Formats: sequence, C-alpha cells, structure tokens
Amino acid sequence: MTAGERSRGFTLIELVVVLAIVGLLLSIAAPRYLGSVANGKRTVQRQNVAVLRDAIDKFHGDLGQYPDTLQELVDRRYLRSIPLDPVTERDDWRAITPPNSDRGVYDVAPPLSGDEALK
Repeated sequence: MTAGERSRGFTLIELVVVLAIVGLLLSIAAPRYLGSVANGKRTVQRQNVAVLRDAIDKFHGDLGQYPDTLQELVDRRYLRSIPLDPVTERDDWRAITPPNSDRGVYDVAPPLSGDEALK
C-alpha cells in the first residue's frame, strides 16, 4: 500500500464500539417496549370484560334471565364471538353465577393464568 492510498473499511475497535452502543440502546429500549406490550394486553383484557358484562346485561334486560353459558350470548347474537383473553390467549372466561342461584352467568372474570392458579 502506498502512502497515497487509503484503506477502506472499519477497524475491529470501531465495530466493537458501535456494537456496544447498539447494545446499550437496546438494553434501555427493550424493557420499556415489553412493559408497554404487557400494559396493552391488560387494557384489552379489561375492555373484553366490559364487553362481556354489557352483553350479559343486555341479555338480562331483554329476556329477564341470565344466560346459561357465554356461548348462549353468541347463539342469540348478543356477541359475534367470545373474545379471547389477550393475557392467556384463551376464551375460557370464568363465569360467576348470580347470587341466590346455582345456574346462569351473572358476571365474568378473566381466566386464571398459570401463576394465579397456583396461588
């Protein structure tokens, strides 16, 4: 190589410095991103519970009784489908029976995740 020629490319030190900076930025951004995803799932879960409760209330207002199952809300077109719980990714909502009765769906609660079921 002559004195007038310049070498093209990056040195190993430059590459290591750039990778360290990228790693530092990722270590700052990743927890915030994952936290916002979890927060979004909880928000959607609350909204799904509100939609189910509203459909149950409308069913009760129209027919004077509570549905036997959540599927009955779909069959009678109060819901298009039973929404999935975004946290557990299942549609097995916990049905709460009305007070003074042993049948029907008075209220719903999100399904228990594996951690909550162990408590």
